[in-house]
Parts: sequence; C-alpha cells; structure tokens
Amino acid sequence: MHSAESSIATNAGCERECLALSRPQLILKRALDLFVTVPLLALCVPIYLVVAICVRISSSGPVIFRQSRIGCGGHAFALFKFRSMIVATDEAHREYTRRWIHAGEDARQKDGVFKLEADARITRVGHFLRKYSLDELPQLLNVLRGEMSLVGPRPAMSYEVANYEPWHCARLNVPPGLTGLAQVSGRNLLSFTNMVELDLEYIRRWSMWNEIRILLRTIPVVMHGTGH
Repeated sequence: MHSAESSIATNAGCERECLALSRPQLILKRALDLFVTVPLLALCVPIYLVVAICVRISSSGPVIFRQSRIGCGGHAFALFKFRSMIVATDEAHREYTRRWIHAGEDARQKDGVFKLEADARITRVGHFLRKYSLDELPQLLNVLRGEMSLVGPRPAMSYEVANYEPWHCARLNVPPGLTGLAQVSGRNLLSFTNMVELDLEYIRRWSMWNEIRILLRTIPVVMHGTGH
C-alpha cells in the first residue's frame, strides 16, 4: 500500500528529499523529540487506558486504527490514532479535502461546508476526543519511531497530496508534526492556503527556540479545545 501512496506523491510532483533543515538541525530536532516523547508516553499510559475503554464501549471497531499518510519527502507511513468515527468510507472527506484545497483564502467565512463539524461518522466520544486532540495521542508512537516529529506540518493524506499545487509540496520538506505553527494559529479554522503559508513560514524560520515555543503554545490550545 505504501508504494501506491508514494506513487501518488510522485505524480503530484511531491517526491523529494527532506532537505529543508541541515543535518545538525535535524539532530537537534530529533533529540528534542526523544527528550519530550519518552517521558510523555509514560505519563500518558493512564490516559491511554481511559480513552481506549471509552472508544471500545462507544461503538464497534478497533480502538486504534492505522491511516496511511504522506510524510517527509512524499513517503507514506502508517499514522496511529484513537478511532473517533464509526467504521465507514471516507468519500465525504475526500470531497471536502478537494474543495478545501482549491477554495479561496476566505472559504471558511463564506461556506461552512469546508468544516466537517456535523460529520455523522463522528461518535459522541469522538467529538470529545477531537476537541481536545486526545485522538492524536497515539502519534507519540510515530514520533518515537522517527516517522513524525513533535513539531512540523500535519501529515497529509494521499488524496490531499494528489490535489496539491507545486508550491504546496514544500511543506513535505520536513518531518510531519504532532503540532505545528498552523495548529497554534487557528487549527481547522484556517483556509488551506493559510495553513500552507504558516507551514512554510515555520520551515523558513526554524530554530530550536521556535520549536519549543510552538510546543508551549500548543498546551493552552489543546486544554481549551480551541479551533477544533
């Protein structure tokens, strides 16, 4: 499956090396990821157990599911999430994604269809998990495995990348993140263009201080459930 997903990235012109950061910068970034992720995983064990029980009793299906995403250099990997939806097809989200990418910058103010808050596939427990980003916690395992970083552009789905314009592909020049500049600047309230611009600003202005600052800014965003 991963080879097929990677071919989509290639066809979209997004197959590339992760060259946006220097080797020393990548080493520093990885060191910070491990320094934060290892103890955080241990602290999150009770939360994992509670969330897993809630997901299990809320609807049938797996507690954690794997979803193919496109990461650094246009290469596919399996992203982990707590299941927040009933087991169903994602055709509605495919169409949503296509329209979101090709919409104008003010699409969210003009047309509420670009925000799938009323998606009937999301369970009652799932709404709570998504609001406070608890469904994303298993991605700490992706960070530990080196497939993601704590901070970076959010990993894209293959059908999202298939709709990319050439300049969008630059967001694949660094490892995808659990959080990022776009996520602390509006999350899903942003247009796709705004999101990519913030991702590229993060890449251009990368520093260890900005990495830490985004992590610190993520805490109140998650606690207040803003911009979900």
